[in-house]
Amino acid sequence: MTRLLVLSDIHGNWPALQAVAAQTDLSRIDQIINCGDTTVYAPFANQALTWLADCRALSVLGNTDSKVRRLLRGRSFRKPGSAEKRIMYVHAAATLSGQNRQRLEVLRKTGRMQAEGRRIIVCHGSPARQDEFLYPGTPKKRYRELARMAKAEIILTGHTHEPQHKIVGGAHFLNPGSVGRMFDGNPAASYLILELGRKKIRAEFRRCAYDAELVAQELAQAGLPEIYAAMFRQGRKLN
Repeated sequence: MTRLLVLSDIHGNWPALQAVAAQTDLSRIDQIINCGDTTVYAPFANQALTWLADCRALSVLGNTDSKVRRLLRGRSFRKPGSAEKRIMYVHAAATLSGQNRQRLEVLRKTGRMQAEGRRIIVCHGSPARQDEFLYPGTPKKRYRELARMAKAEIILTGHTHEPQHKIVGGAHFLNPGSVGRMFDGNPAASYLILELGRKKIRAEFRRCAYDAELVAQELAQAGLPEIYAAMFRQGRKLN
């Protein structure tokens, strides 16, 4: 039996990630997997990236991470266009340590591994596009296309901030939800414990309360837009 801790969309929320780690018996976890968007919005990207590296997590690059990396390379991006949103990317890029800049630099958009004879692909949006949203209502035809493309039995994604387990085309599509920024009105971190055996796959979705007020206070201290503090407190997307 192989046990995986599957995370995604941490979004710089170290207090939430700490709470997940405290709630999980890491001694019983064989591999930590991170489906991307580790940076931007909460102001603790350094702590999150360092913890993932220390745990030897298999991490991939999310769409927000890609934009931060563009800034670090001296380039810009077109979307998001509003100053209220762009400042969050600029702040994340400006505050990354040299070591964590390098960690972000080497991340790839997809990762692969095997466990219990099963092929696993890790991506942010989908195996086809980093920014593709895979919702429960996404047509099954699209899931089948992606299953053929991925050539894997287990497809781990993030991006939607919505937990999901869908079996289509012989592939298990699993999304752990967001550790750092849920949008369902419950700020509690969302993550997945995935148990793999030769004959079974067991997905256990979990939620974990954390100190959202600490995030709000740090945002205020950094002089970042107040709307983000409200989002973390409420567990909602407000812009």
